[in-house]
Formats: sequence, structure tokens, C-alpha cells
Amino acid sequence: MEKLSFQTLESQGYEGYVLKDAPERVLQFGEGNFLRAFVDYWFDILNEKGGFHGKVVVVTPISPPKSFDAVKLINEQDGLYTLYLRGMQDGKKVEQKRIISSISRCLNPYADFQAFLQCAKNPDLQFIVSNTTEAGIVYDPGTAYDQEPPHSFPGKMTRLLHERWKAGLPGLTILACELIDRNGEELKKIILRHIQEWGLESDFYTWVETQNTFCSSLVDRIVPGYPRQDADRLTAESNYEDALMDTGEIFGFWVIEGPERIAEALHIKEAGLEDKVIVVPDHTPYKQRKVRILNGAHTSFVPGAYLSGQDIVRDCMADEGIKTFMNTCIYQEIIPTLTLPKENLLQFADSVVDRFGNPFIDHRLLDICLNSTSKWRARVLPSVKAYVEKFKKLPSCLTASFACYLAFYRGSELTDEGLMGTRGKERYTIRDDCGVLEFFFARRNDSPEAYVDAVCGNETFWGEDLRAIPGFADAVIQNLRDIDAHGTHWVMERAVSLTQDY
Repeated sequence: MEKLSFQTLESQGYEGYVLKDAPERVLQFGEGNFLRAFVDYWFDILNEKGGFHGKVVVVTPISPPKSFDAVKLINEQDGLYTLYLRGMQDGKKVEQKRIISSISRCLNPYADFQAFLQCAKNPDLQFIVSNTTEAGIVYDPGTAYDQEPPHSFPGKMTRLLHERWKAGLPGLTILACELIDRNGEELKKIILRHIQEWGLESDFYTWVETQNTFCSSLVDRIVPGYPRQDADRLTAESNYEDALMDTGEIFGFWVIEGPERIAEALHIKEAGLEDKVIVVPDHTPYKQRKVRILNGAHTSFVPGAYLSGQDIVRDCMADEGIKTFMNTCIYQEIIPTLTLPKENLLQFADSVVDRFGNPFIDHRLLDICLNSTSKWRARVLPSVKAYVEKFKKLPSCLTASFACYLAFYRGSELTDEGLMGTRGKERYTIRDDCGVLEFFFARRNDSPEAYVDAVCGNETFWGEDLRAIPGFADAVIQNLRDIDAHGTHWVMERAVSLTQDY
């Protein structure tokens, strides 16, 4: 069986959309599953429907492992790969297959540094996209100008932009997709620091600061990646070998913070993507929406759902008690505290419910429970505080979720793997920072009153004393007692009934 390539598609008489040749308008740091299922997918749509007419040059941001040579695989397949988007949409099971042709080639700056620098001199280049993980946008004092390439991603960016400035070419639009706050701003800050510390030209500093647009952005799509279980079947159906097969959920949303000209340059309107790829002056409300609704829903219901006997998110959606609890959290306790128009919030919430029921993704509850302490602080606590401020009473379901989190974190043994909890006759591993686990282990024999008092009063966890929220600690104590007596499922159902009584 032949490998996927333009020649293979031609020999098979493929009639779908592919773009063989176009100027290289995008330089992308990162070759992983997420970027290929998200950013490169959007550029493929922009090419087909919007007339963007541009290819993406992919750069490996770190030296690739010998066991998996993405550069070789991508180039052998002419940058082509098959993307399967699968999930629930409007309550219906949906599967979409698309051959992505937006990538022109992949290069490794560790193997060919000059080819990397040459990209900077391309007059067609307009955009740089990056997803180098949370560890990518960091200041590394060991990064130097004369390294080929500089060790860190911001170091590589500094060198690339310096090369473009020396060539007398216009600045670029940088779209950072890393999962850190104000990602574009952080990247710019580090690049400017490198320029100063490396003693580069002041005119170059000014050019980077004024002629390049660093955009913070928000990305949203679950990407399971290579479909190992289905690979043989999908290969047989396609009649070609594709080592780069990728999968993602149907839902996809990209918010770019920047001037309107970026939307025009991308041809977003022409492609009909105005509700999926948006350019706004401030992406904060959309980030808040995602963190509070999507992530907040996860963090709110998952510990209680796990203790009640569930293991997979999808199965929770078939449990009426858990699903109603989650919906009450979202629609009655979280959405009323947010700033975007209600219609926008409801539409997003509906999509979240669909996503949680995705039959193609086995999202394990224990995986979601990782680092629940910091997650509850970032994702749920702001909604609790905003609800109390707005309605002068506690949100019963979100308050119950805190008690479920406390019940989940009661462990009897501290091991190298984590704190060991029990669910019936089963043992499970609570995974969090060492200091967090040690704190909870020390409280393992506390009464509900002492336990809640200690946790709520730990300002290191919450940045404040939760005992100052009127009635919160007492309500959590009562919920914790009820969990001991009746279980988390009963407490979640009771919390819903209390909400409905308001």
C-alpha cells in the first residue's frame, strides 16, 4: 500500500479539496497532533473557502527524538495527513474526514539552521504560530545568540526576527497558542529581554516592539491524536498509509486578541468562520467563559462523580443525577456570573454538554482530577464569589462540589505515586503538588469540622481565607457529613433540589 502523497491521491483519482502549491505565508513552531488538528485545519479551511492561499512551514521547536522523526514523516507525505473530527453536534453523532494540505514542509533547525533562518527572508511570510507547551514561553538565561539554534523557543524567535529585520522586510503577526496567561505578551517580553541582554541594535528593538503584532490567543479543541485502536480499519478504508493520522473533536474555537486587520488578512469572513475563528480587542471574556464553564464544570462534578462509581466523562452524561448537577452548576450558578451576552454563553454551554458526551473520547475522571486544588481555585472559586456577591447567598451545587473535592482528597497513605484514597473496596491515587498532598495526609484523621476549617483557612491554596465567605464553611461541613452518611451522588442530587427551591 502506498504512502499518502499528492501522487498517491492523483493515482487514486481523489476528488476532494487539496492545495498543492501556494506561497509560504505561515511559519509554525510545533508539529504535534494539536496544531495539526487545530491551527493547520483552520488554515486548510481558510485556503479552500476564504482564498487565503498560503502554506504553513512547520519547524520542530526542540530537537526531535530519534524514535520519531516528524520531519521525515511530514516531508515524505508532502505535508499531507488525514484528520478525523468526531463527536456530538446538536445531540447527534458526527464524523468528518478531511485530508489536510495546508503544510508545505517541515524542517529541523537543529539539523539545518540556515534553512530555518532563510524562512525569515521570505517576503510572503505574514504569520508565525506557536504551540510549544507551557514550558516553551520561558526565559532561559542559557540561551545565546550564537547558538545554532538558540536553545529556547523565544531565543529562536529573537534570532529569526533579527534575520528578518536585517533583510529589511516588514514585521510579522505572531499568534501564540501556548496554554499560559497572556501568551503573546509573555513571548514579546522575553524576546525584548534577549535583545537587550544580547546587545543587539536599538533600531531592531524598536522594530520588534512597533512593527510586529504579538497576539495572545485562546484555543479550544480536544485532540486525542493518532487513532491507535482504529488505525488499521481507517488505513484499509482510505487505501493509503498515513503515519500522521490525527483525530479531534468536532468543536473548535480560536480567539485571537488583536486588530481587525488580522481577520482581513486571514480571510476569516470569506471562509465563513466568523463564529469559529474570531479576532477581538480583548480575549479575556472568552477565556473566562472557557475556564468557568468548560473547565469549571469538569472540576465541579468530576470528584463527586468518581466517588459515586463513575470512571469516564461520557458515562456521567448518562447518569441523570450527575448530569443534572452539572447542568445546574453551569446554567444556574456559573452563567449568571459571566459578562458575555447570555445567548453567547448558552450556546457555548450547550456545546460543552455535547462535548462531554463525545462517544469517541474516553476521558478518565481520575485524569481530570489531577491537581484539583489549583484547578478549583482558578476555575470554580471565582464563580462562587461572584454568585455570592450578586445574589447574597451561596450557590448550592458549587458549594457541594467543594465538599466532594474534600471527600476525594481524604487519603490514608502517602506514597511516591501520590496520596492513596479509597472508593468502596478500590484504592485510587490522588495526584497533586507534594505540599498539597502532605497537607491533606496530615489531616486524614480530622473531624469534618476541623478538616473543613483547616482547608478553608489555608490561604496558600486559595489566596484568601474561604471562611470569610458567609456560611460557606458551615455548608461544606454539612455536605461532608452527608457524603459520609449518604454518598456523593445523594449530596449532588440534594444540592440540585436546594437550587430549584431558590
